[in-house]
Amino acid sequence: MDWKASLEALKNELPQGEETPAAEAAEPTDAAPAKQPRLDIVLDRKGRKGKDATIIAGFTLDDAEVAAIAGRLKQKLGTGGSARGGEILIQGDKRRQVLDALVAMGFKARII
Repeated sequence: MDWKASLEALKNELPQGEETPAAEAAEPTDAAPAKQPRLDIVLDRKGRKGKDATIIAGFTLDDAEVAAIAGRLKQKLGTGGSARGGEILIQGDKRRQVLDALVAMGFKARII
């Protein structure tokens, strides 16, 4: 028996229910919501013994989502960092790379 015929036979045996529209069934792939404000990317050296740190501020997401975004950024840039208090810290002067990565994720961002 052909697999198409088997599938058609199975389709006829299953109870009919409501179908989910394709738009509702699709999971969102990005963490950027529609109403996310613009993020600010700043270079900071104070209190770090002269070492550079790129700070991303302006998130309105919860801490778990910010931590997930920080993890993706750190992996993509190949550098260390952390996420605390609604901000992400990336080690080194990575402002341009962070801007490109955030725009690719669907966020609005600017370098200050």
